Amino acid sequence: MNNLREQFIAFSVSAGVLRFGEFVTKAGRNSPYFFNAGLFNDGATLGRLADFYAQTLLDSGVEFDMLFGPAYKGITLASATTVALAGKGRNVPFAFNRKEAKDHGEGGTMVGARLQGRVVIVDDVISAGTSVRESVDMIRAAGATPCAVLIALDRMERSGRDGRLSDHSAVQEVSRTYGMPVISIGNLDDLLNYLSGAGADAELAQYKNAVAAYRKRYGIA
Repeated sequence: MNNLREQFIAFSVSAGVLRFGEFVTKAGRNSPYFFNAGLFNDGATLGRLADFYAQTLLDSGVEFDMLFGPAYKGITLASATTVALAGKGRNVPFAFNRKEAKDHGEGGTMVGARLQGRVVIVDDVISAGTSVRESVDMIRAAGATPCAVLIALDRMERSGRDGRLSDHSAVQEVSRTYGMPVISIGNLDDLLNYLSGAGADAELAQYKNAVAAYRKRYGIA
């Protein structure tokens, strides 16, 4: 596969990070698939994931000066992505936050480079947008400018719960609220294309209809 997005979906499936079956999401929905970036948990898979993040960011054309990783998953993702960016000739600093302030040593909640310039927030997915909101507040408080959010997978589904579904996804709401792009390596449509194509074996292809039905029920237009 030559398409970076399709390659990412195939990689996530092969690594066991993107799984199919019956799962309950944070919104209480019964989902036929589940994506857990925490399972990119060895050097080889994390290195390849970081390469996907880095190439996607470079391909986006977004101008940026540094990366920020919100605790906890964002810490590993942002630091690994800066390594991958350096390998592609783009050496940038990164920072991350602690959940609890440190009262000794350097103190505070921030670790790494000083937040300055145009900052890309790196995380795995956007569910309720809480992590992004907190990150934006910290970046702006430091006098820097949040310029984009970089995530692995956009689920492309309407936020809210049954009976009170929004017309927009959490990703769209974050973009509208903060006036900055949300860049994803892959999304739900890419997943459906993968399940429909030759890349999916018979065992995986059986989930195509369930994922398509989920997309129809909860997906954004």
